[in-house]
Order: sequence, then C-alpha cells, then structure tokens
Amino acid sequence: MNGLTSLTEGVGIALDSLRASKVRAALTILGVAIGVFVVMVISAMVTGINHSVTAMLESTGPKTFFVYRFFREGPVISDGSDEMSPWRKNPPLNVIEARRLAELPTIAFVAWGENSGAPVEYQNQKLNIDVIGLSYEWPKVAGGDVFPGRSYSALEDAANAEVAVVTKDLSDQFFGQLDPIGRRIKISGMPFTVIGVWASPAGLFKHGGDRQVIIPHGTFTKHVDFFKGWMQVRAAPRDGYTVGQAIEEVTTAMRSMRNLRPGQANNFAVVTQEKLLESFNSVTSGFFMVMIALSCVGLMVGGVGVVAIMMISVTERTREIGVRKALGATRREILWQFLVEAATLTVVGGAVGMLLGGLGSLMVNKLTPIPAAVPFWAIVAALGASVVTGVGFGLYPAAKAAKLDPVEALRFE
Repeated sequence: MNGLTSLTEGVGIALDSLRASKVRAALTILGVAIGVFVVMVISAMVTGINHSVTAMLESTGPKTFFVYRFFREGPVISDGSDEMSPWRKNPPLNVIEARRLAELPTIAFVAWGENSGAPVEYQNQKLNIDVIGLSYEWPKVAGGDVFPGRSYSALEDAANAEVAVVTKDLSDQFFGQLDPIGRRIKISGMPFTVIGVWASPAGLFKHGGDRQVIIPHGTFTKHVDFFKGWMQVRAAPRDGYTVGQAIEEVTTAMRSMRNLRPGQANNFAVVTQEKLLESFNSVTSGFFMVMIALSCVGLMVGGVGVVAIMMISVTERTREIGVRKALGATRREILWQFLVEAATLTVVGGAVGMLLGGLGSLMVNKLTPIPAAVPFWAIVAALGASVVTGVGFGLYPAAKAAKLDPVEALRFE
C-alpha cells in the first residue's frame, strides 16, 4: 500500500511540475514525443510494407520460385558503368528458355512476362498506366480472380491475339456500371477487346487492386514500347516434387541451354520466395536503423529536459526532503519518489508521441499507397523507451535528493 501511495504521490507531484515549469516541461515532452512518433510511424510503414510483400508472394503459391536475369540481396547501386551494373554480364532471359523450362518433368507450369507504362484509352478517357505482357498461365501465379469474363487461352496467347484483361479498378473507372466484357479499348493506339476483369489480391502499395491491363506476352512485345532484357519467369514444381528438386532441374537446364561449363558461375538467378523476403528485409532494416537514430536524438533531448526539471525540483524541495528524512523517510523512498516523477514526465511525452504517431500512421495509410499499420510491439517499445528515458536521466537528480543530509536540508532557504 505504501508503494502505491508513493507512486500516486510521485505522479501527482510530476504533473504539478509540468504545470509549474511549462517551458521546460514542453521541451521534455516534445523531445520524447518526437522519438516515440518516429518509432510509431516508421515501424508502421515497414510493417505494412512487409505484410504486403508477404501477402503478394503468398498469392503466387507457397512453392512458386523465380528465375531472373540477375539477383543480388540488398540495393543495387549503379552509375551506368559496366562495373556498377553487374547484370550486363548476364544475357537476358528469353521465351525459348521459358518454354523449355515448362517441359521439364518436375515443373507444373511456367509463366513469364514483362511490363511497361503505355497509354490506354476508352472513348474520351486516356490514361498512362502499367501494361503487363504475360504468358497464358499467369493467373496461376498472380492470385486473385478473373471475374466477370475469363483470361486468354493458350491458343490466343500463341496467336498474339489482341485481347485484354483489365483490373477491377480500371474497369470501374472506364466502364462504371456497364458490362466491361466485349468493350474495345486502345493500348498504344491499337484496339483490344476486353475479355475479363481481374480482382487482384492486396499487394505491395495496393489496397485490393490498381489500374493495370494484362495482355498476351507476344502481343505486348509487338505493340508496346518497353525496356528490353528484363523478362521474369515464375515456376512451380509438380505434385510429388520439392521446390529444391525443381530448382535443381531448372538450374541444370538453364546451364545446358547457355552452354556453361562445369566450374563456370551461373549467368542467371533462381530465387525462392524466402530469399526474396530475406533480400527485402535487408533493405527495410535500413529504415529501422534510421528510426533508432532519430528516436535516440529525440529521447536525448527529452532526457536533458528531465535532468533540468528534476534538478530544479530537488532544489526547490530541499526543505521538504529534509522534513521527510527527519520523520523517518529512507533514501530508497526518496529515490523511488523522484524516479517516479521523472518517469511520469517522459511517459506523458510518450503518450503524446503515441497519439501523434497513430494519427501520422493513419494519414500515411489514407493519403499514400503505403499500407501503414502500427504493430503492437511498437506501442510497447515506445512506452518502454519513455519509461527507461525517465528513469535513466532521472537517476542522477533522484540520487542527489536521496543523499541530502537532513540537517543541512532543513537549514536550506
């Protein structure tokens, strides 16, 4: 009960100090609030993006893996030179290689594609949006549903048919309540017939969909201007085979097609979903380092404010401390009271920071394509950091108060 009374008393005195020293208290609250705000917003952004990347990969199927022209973990910095552009040493993937991989005994399907921005028109509406050229098995790796309508067939894909599947967002914008199936749109000036609407899964920087057009890969390369050399291939193993067995056979086939001798390094990359996640996490870890650095600066500012306020409080209450010690208060009780006061100051700053961080995360989620979501651990970490800052920086003033000589304290004017 005494501990609870001391805690309540310390909180009350700390709140009185806030009202009495508004400028110094504002400095403390602002510093801690900034540190907590940074933790909340950056962790919300990184968590939201990580969840989206995971959901996007899961939508392709848990066993799907990727074949790239080049892959390296972390960011790739390029200044345009061959030394800083290592992918130039690798020949681009091509349709012949992709089709050969689809024939392997361990492979269930292979889908390949490329994309580019292009003008898409319907009547008096014209948008410059993402146009994606994919082989006919693309729904197996893209996730979501094609409804109403359908995707294009293997025959339409092979014939480079001028048919298109539009995303639901684009269908709503172009056609509204009208039936989109059979409508004629223009892509890069060429007429295409809409045969399906794709409700895409929630993914990176998307809230359940976006504006895109999907057309057969051959049609894409024929009519759309795009940056050549970056075709991507996705594959999945047949039932009864593991991802490792499929990757081993794909790697062997690719090396054979490219005439690579034993000992020569692969001039392509086969990447699992886990590897992609590891690579992405290595990039987002940089955001966490920035978050920690900025938070520490804010908490240091708040900590300096705590020291200033608490030292003034010790000076102003020297006689009170002397009276309490004369009446039997121990050093531990005095130390505890002042530490509670210091922690209360920073917790108030932490509460302000959490409120602002929650509002900031909500604004990011609503006003940007980043699906920010504040994780529970960020709230706990923010509150814990506030308490630790108060206790850490309040320890010196509290220890000074606890060590005061009661006789000298009673004489203090």
